[in-house]
Amino acid sequence: MIGPTRTPWTMVSSDDERYRPLYARALGLRFVNPGGVLCFLFFEGAVALAALLALAELVSWWAVLILPVAVALMVKLNDMVAEMVVRSAALVPEQERDRFRRQMEPVVGRARVPRTVPGVVVTAASASVPSWERPQEAPEWPSGAPRPPAGPGRHPTDGS
Repeated sequence: MIGPTRTPWTMVSSDDERYRPLYARALGLRFVNPGGVLCFLFFEGAVALAALLALAELVSWWAVLILPVAVALMVKLNDMVAEMVVRSAALVPEQERDRFRRQMEPVVGRARVPRTVPGVVVTAASASVPSWERPQEAPEWPSGAPRPPAGPGRHPTDGS
């Protein structure tokens, strides 16, 4: 048998490989596919941040070299974890994937709400008319108390 025994796991086709940013090609990223702006932030942003920290004398000048390398290691580690996730997901049988999808689908329906509330007696007359449409009885004012003036948005019997 000649050639690789397994299919390659790369997510980027060989035709698109030449258009990828140099940062992604240099790290050999196969599953994480950062764009040009993100690659710029990963490398030049890390260099600029390290330089600013070194100019502020918060870190040594070695940080200008170490920080971009640390960011590159984290990006490569993220790519390797993504590869492991994709490979383990490929090993799950289709039946298990379907069962998982059925469990994760949101169920849309209506919940039953009981018509009675514990401790509240509902009569036939009050059940047919909602409470906001029933006429309210005017409160009784004390005999000598002045009533508030009726203005816009206020009912003459409203106490507020």
